Amino acid sequence: MEVGDILAALIPSWSSVVILFSYLGYLAIAGAVLPGKVVPGAVLSDGTRLHYRCNGLLSLILFVVLLGTGVSMKMISPTVVADKGIELLSATFIFSLIVSLALHAVGCKSREQSSSFKAHVTGNFVHDWWFGVQLNPHFMGIDLKFFFVRAGMMGWLFINLSILAKSIQAGNANLSVILYQLFCLLYILDYFFYEEFMTSTWDIIAERLGYMLVFGDLVFIPFTFSIQGWWLLMNKVELSKVAVIANCLVFLVGYCVFRGANKQKHIFKKNPKAHIWGKPPKLVGGKLLVSGYWGVSRHCNYLGDLLLALSFSLPCGASSPIPYFYPIYLLILLIWRERRDEARCAQKYKEIWVEYCKLVPWRIMPYVY
Repeated sequence: MEVGDILAALIPSWSSVVILFSYLGYLAIAGAVLPGKVVPGAVLSDGTRLHYRCNGLLSLILFVVLLGTGVSMKMISPTVVADKGIELLSATFIFSLIVSLALHAVGCKSREQSSSFKAHVTGNFVHDWWFGVQLNPHFMGIDLKFFFVRAGMMGWLFINLSILAKSIQAGNANLSVILYQLFCLLYILDYFFYEEFMTSTWDIIAERLGYMLVFGDLVFIPFTFSIQGWWLLMNKVELSKVAVIANCLVFLVGYCVFRGANKQKHIFKKNPKAHIWGKPPKLVGGKLLVSGYWGVSRHCNYLGDLLLALSFSLPCGASSPIPYFYPIYLLILLIWRERRDEARCAQKYKEIWVEYCKLVPWRIMPYVY
């Protein structure tokens, strides 16, 4: 695209706005009416806990069926999302900005004292707008934090599928394209299969909902995690057999560490006596887990996530750093998040945390960091 075309596309068309709101509307309705396991969230500081209907996988499957039906009946173009990629990016960016400003305005006026809705206002507009002022704001009964991350993950998949359709039309859907699409598909399906594990993550239990999370969920996840797909659409990459095998190993190791660590943490929080790797869990101060992956490093799940991110980029080869934006960004983000989490845990657990750090000295990657 020429620079003028790109600048023109930054102004959202009515069709891109309709696509965005139709998508979000579907997710809101599907999330409210489709059956799903109701999972209790983490206990908050005031002793309360939210409950989440985990029907994301069913919502995803139904949406794919509806879109597939629309494509087969020629009501929808399979490349519509990719064709309007920049317009949709612009529309979603503007929407996330409006939502974050509304969250700030409503949150600052809140007089609720519960952990979920209590306003945490510093008086610094930029800080409060960026990090948010409420932990779990709702709109028409919808938990917005849980809803936005679901929208972002599904959006990533649908952008990828639309890019794949364009790749097939262009005749360049080679092994590199297939590997990238397959790894992302497996990761996203796994996310929704284990959606209840999301309820015990840092984002849900600790981060307030401000522009950082709204933008991250609605804009950053779907539109930057798919950069590799766009790259492979415009650049043909041929991989050797050794590169393919190495790429698959990186994905498999990353998946085992990421899913295994998160699963152990989630099970431990539900049942602190459940065995890990066939043995009773070892605890520090009766609170902190040092068994399984959590005895290897203090944020072993981050290591798995980084390996998965790398596996999404490896099919693009090594001719450019552009496809590696996601794993590089994720490395910076997770180190920043790990530092914030360490400070929070040190304040919360005090001497127990000091003892835990002695037993598990590595932050993310054993013997490296």
